[in-house]
Amino acid sequence: MKIFTNEQIRSIDRYTIENEGVTSLELVERAATAIACELISRWRPSHRICIFAGPGNNGADALAVGRMLIEQGYNVEIFLFNIFGKLSDECAYNRKRLLEIDNADFTEVVGGNFQPPDLSSDVVVLDGLFGSGLREPLTGGFQSLVSYINGSEAYVVSIDVPSGLFGEWNENVLSRNVVHADLTLAIQFPRLAFFIVDNAEFIGEWKVLDIELSQQEIKSSPYDYFLVEKSDARNMLRPRGLFTSKADFGNALLVAGSYGMMGAAVMGARAALRSGVGKLTVHSPRCGYNILQASVPEALFQADHHDIAITDITLKHDYNAVAIGPGIGTHDVTKKALESFIISHSSGKPLLLDADALNCISQRRHLLDALPPLSIITPHAGEFDRLFGEHNTAEERLKTAIEQSAYYQIIILLKGRYTAVVRPDGKIYFNSSGNPGLATPGSGDVLTGIIASFMAQGYIPAVAATLGAFVHGYAGDIAAERHGRYGVLASDVAECTGRAIRDIMQ
Repeated sequence: MKIFTNEQIRSIDRYTIENEGVTSLELVERAATAIACELISRWRPSHRICIFAGPGNNGADALAVGRMLIEQGYNVEIFLFNIFGKLSDECAYNRKRLLEIDNADFTEVVGGNFQPPDLSSDVVVLDGLFGSGLREPLTGGFQSLVSYINGSEAYVVSIDVPSGLFGEWNENVLSRNVVHADLTLAIQFPRLAFFIVDNAEFIGEWKVLDIELSQQEIKSSPYDYFLVEKSDARNMLRPRGLFTSKADFGNALLVAGSYGMMGAAVMGARAALRSGVGKLTVHSPRCGYNILQASVPEALFQADHHDIAITDITLKHDYNAVAIGPGIGTHDVTKKALESFIISHSSGKPLLLDADALNCISQRRHLLDALPPLSIITPHAGEFDRLFGEHNTAEERLKTAIEQSAYYQIIILLKGRYTAVVRPDGKIYFNSSGNPGLATPGSGDVLTGIIASFMAQGYIPAVAATLGAFVHGYAGDIAAERHGRYGVLASDVAECTGRAIRDIMQ
């Protein structure tokens, strides 16, 4: 699913109107119909609904929804805020149609004497004040109204985006000046803001409503942001031929583990094998020999010279993929070994770096300059900040990831609810799979193993990272079905990886 900017969406709207014989009023009617159907599917006519409409097309949608709900026998109170005496043509038209309905509970607010309705817990509020076209933060009376809505016990549904929130970046937006919706009904497309954790408290649950904008223009329009769904992962996965062997699916090296953290190596190795790598070698300290051989007998073991830590990373074979980091610790000897390997890495093949490898690099940041192009790093928020400096918000972190990915020509997989794969060309692929059960120790090690496996099998790094994130989340969804979101272990996710791939391909 493409994620477009506000300007791109306006362009698609214009194209639809100019080339497909659709008027702007008809688009409002389509949006209102979809919204009304969604409300009707969730609440009965006995439920009290209070609609707040603004002066633009978001308000036009809200007024049209009010008219449709009244026609279906709903108890609806409608407030149109025409403070500046200027309505959009679409809003003015739907105001006129609403006034033609006998006994409609409609109030047009034109001054400062607005008496807000009681918003108790049995009320559904439809927020149609301002949509994604908002250009300035809310102030004055609208700011007060938003505060009143947020302070109520009503269930809040926002049209397009919660009023006060911008569709993309919200650097200067204050929480108290944005409607805190329980449900956001996005028209045709999700917005970039939906995928940034800072905005979760505003958006609540979100759902996209299709109003049949031009598919031709949607397909041809360029995009920088994309939501990866199951069908996309299916298209990326390669089916296996009947006459293949393990030699056809690559050879990966996983540098992982140290004394007390061998579980990370086990999790990564199991995930890599379940993801279909042809051959896997795990390089660990000697203390890990019995653990790896007993836990993952399918993997080869390459012993480090040291008993409890990684001190030497040597490529004894021509591996198709090299992943470094899970559980290796940040011992001085390990940092030195990692530095020596990265600087001397002569094949030019992209590397995959995770967990403690990133913590080591954060103490020797010059190593970022030495990474081969299109190498993948997979930090969570804390690891990211150790690498690139402290950030106050997830939005700041994402913007920095875009800059640093382009500067170092690396792929940054920024882990989170909607894991973002940030590519050097500025494109961002958000992952749609996964659940809170993945917030568990070792989950990141499983992700590293999956991505390493796909890299070894010949997937280009950007695809390996994007596909790996989806498969990891999907395996977590399967594991959550079995164990519940509070009982998922990383080992469960690793074991479900093969089934996840099978289900995605079906």
